Amino acid sequence: MKNGEAIIEVQGMTKRFGELTAVDHVDLTVRAGEIYGFLGPNGSGKTTFLRMLCGLLRADDGSGKVLDYDVIAESEAIKREVGYMTQRFSFWEDLTIEENLDFVARMYELKNRGAIVKESLTQLGLADRRNQLAGQLSGGWKQRLALAACLIHKPRLLLLDEPTAGVDPKARRDFWEEIHRLAGKGLTFLITTHYMDEAERCHHVGYIYMSKLIVCGEPDELKKMPEVNPPGTRRLDVTCDHVTTALHAMHQLRGVRSATVFGQSMHLLVDESVKRAQIDEQLRGVGVSHAEIHEIGPSLEDVFVELSAKHATDQQKAA
Repeated sequence: MKNGEAIIEVQGMTKRFGELTAVDHVDLTVRAGEIYGFLGPNGSGKTTFLRMLCGLLRADDGSGKVLDYDVIAESEAIKREVGYMTQRFSFWEDLTIEENLDFVARMYELKNRGAIVKESLTQLGLADRRNQLAGQLSGGWKQRLALAACLIHKPRLLLLDEPTAGVDPKARRDFWEEIHRLAGKGLTFLITTHYMDEAERCHHVGYIYMSKLIVCGEPDELKKMPEVNPPGTRRLDVTCDHVTTALHAMHQLRGVRSATVFGQSMHLLVDESVKRAQIDEQLRGVGVSHAEIHEIGPSLEDVFVELSAKHATDQQKAA
């Protein structure tokens, strides 16, 4: 498929487990060559949605296509052309890296298996570790093995479920460099994640909350939403000593709508009427003598916090 053409285009995707609706009428379009970040808290339905797309779970309602195949009726065809990485490492720990990849290649009935496995080892930087047992690998190398296994049958779409959970920062960075390299070659990704910095690396992001997809778009577009930028307010970064004490003081200041710690600073959402001198005076009152204050724009975390609160409020009003 050419870049820009729809790889995933589904409407009303719904999955119920008894009285629990895990995914509630989700519409989603992901285009060829795109890295789509799928965010949401634990239990929001991310994993269930991915499993419906790749044919491991049958939707109770909904329709659409994945890779031009009917998402309900042609799930077996979809499985053959999708790479799916689960949350947990799901390969054989008493087999070597090479043996694991050979087993996966056999499952897909690939011809010229030996050459394909050798190519996979080389492409993902695993050749020097080919004889190492999978159970002896660090989190980052297990992740690399899992990605190699997902790619071995040359899929057009990769569904990755929290692929960087539990790996160190360098491994995460290396992984995302590999994702962008592969996307540059035309591969399409739908990736679930909890990390806001990873969401920033995606072309588009969607946020699922309480089983519903409540927003999707480009990261910079989402930050401009009126729900995230209430009229008559501004966002400030306040860097100071004794940030925990300072945070409590900010919660007591009239006109401060929210205050959150970010490392050695605070992010504030305040009414425009709040002056910097008022903030300084409030901080001095609790023994914080110096603070650097800068105006900032909203982060993706701000987007999802604000939208979650609004959606929860709307649900309570509708109940």
